[in-house]
Amino acid sequence: MKTKVFIDGSEGTTGLRINERFQKRDDIELLHISPELRKDPEERKKMIRASDITFLCLPDEAARESAALAEKEDVIIIDASTAHRTEEGWAYGFPELSDGHRNAVRNGKRIAVPGCYATGFISLVYPLIAGEILPKDYPVSSFAISGYSGAGKKVIAAYEGMDRPKELSAGREYALTQQHKHLKEMKKITGLARTPLFSPIIDDYYSGMVVSVPLYADMLSPKETPERLLDYYAQYYKKQRFIQVSATDDEIAASGFIAGNGLSGWDGLKIYVTGNEERIVVSAQFDNLGKGASGAAIQCMNIILGCDEAKGLDL
Repeated sequence: MKTKVFIDGSEGTTGLRINERFQKRDDIELLHISPELRKDPEERKKMIRASDITFLCLPDEAARESAALAEKEDVIIIDASTAHRTEEGWAYGFPELSDGHRNAVRNGKRIAVPGCYATGFISLVYPLIAGEILPKDYPVSSFAISGYSGAGKKVIAAYEGMDRPKELSAGREYALTQQHKHLKEMKKITGLARTPLFSPIIDDYYSGMVVSVPLYADMLSPKETPERLLDYYAQYYKKQRFIQVSATDDEIAASGFIAGNGLSGWDGLKIYVTGNEERIVVSAQFDNLGKGASGAAIQCMNIILGCDEAKGLDL
């Protein structure tokens, strides 16, 4: 029997990518809503309740409204918005973090897919706190670069327009007031005592991102070197198909550059450890539309269904 799936918000970037990935699957029956009724609450309610699994690819408020429409508990909701990532009763959809996270996804009815920047940040910081290497009260900062595809239809249209302003040809730092919407989950999921400083940059390419966290080696416990930290990450994620840890002689690290779009189109995440014995930088490279959005959503669905975790994904 096929699993009935409804994508609420199928016209957005994440919804379109999820829909694309289902086209070659014979175990999924997609439920479609008429374009003129896609904002009609009653029609959406009907589609959600008719589904086994509903993906929410919507702005936050609309995602909350759709979740409330799913009165039938048997409907599994996988929400790609920010709305429920730190809410009680919602599993955080990052199964690689721990057995507890994986079991929560496997057995959950309400799954919140991590934010793209949060995915990179948490993949780096959570293991260090879990291993008591990074103190919870460490004043963590992070910087990141991303393609423009995750910023929504209007921004994509601006970048791809014929008469765009010259500023779009350069990287642009934003979230200047330190109020980025991913900060809440970055703090809560990692267990940090204080909200990290976060400086993201949007740049002139379509997809892919790098999130980095600089660390002072002598403030870690014990004092770490890049080599030992690399070994720690490799052991922590050794059973995880979606996360790779780069060797110190990796060609990208050796070149001196980690490209923001280097893993565009791939659904995994790669961790680098660079720096020296005094100052270390840990970095996560991945596709903001893959492990940072639609790929992670489908990975969670696959775990729930008990099929190959990477089914329909590119690894």
